Amino acid sequence: MKEFKVHIPKEHYQIINFEKEALPAIGVINISLVDFEPKEIFSWHCSLILDFEDFIDNGMPTKEQVLVADKFEDFLDDKIKGENKEKPNALFLGRVTWNKTRQLLWRVYDPELTSQFLRSTIENKKYPLNFDFNISIDEEWAYAKWYLENS
Repeated sequence: MKEFKVHIPKEHYQIINFEKEALPAIGVINISLVDFEPKEIFSWHCSLILDFEDFIDNGMPTKEQVLVADKFEDFLDDKIKGENKEKPNALFLGRVTWNKTRQLLWRVYDPELTSQFLRSTIENKKYPLNFDFNISIDEEWAYAKWYLENS
C-alpha cells in the first residue's frame, strides 16, 4: 500500500458572488485546497443541500435562517471531519447559497463514515433544516474544480 505524508492546510476562505439562472449566488470557498496534495487521499466528494424555509424575494435566506444554517453547518462540519482534527476524515471545500438552498461541500477520506453519520441524522430527525446529500468518487477532484478555479 502506498504511503502519503499529508499536511492538512489551515482553512482560508474567499467569497465569490455570481449569478445563476438570474438569481444571486454567494460562495464561500476554502482556497487553501487550491494547491492541496495529495488529492487522492480525499478522493470522495460530498455535496449536501440544505433547504431554507424562510427567504426573501431573490431566494436568499432571512437573517434568522442564516443563523440556523450556520449553526447546523458548524455541527455537520465537526461531525464529518471526525474526532481527530489533526487527521480529519474530510476537508471542508466550501458552501454556496442560492435559490432557497445552501450547498455544503467536503472532500472525504472514508465515505462510509460520512454516509453513516448523515443517514443517521436524517433517520433520527436531528436537523433544523431539511437536507439531502450525495457522496461520489472523484479522484481527479473534477467536482471541486469549478469552485477552486473561480475563487
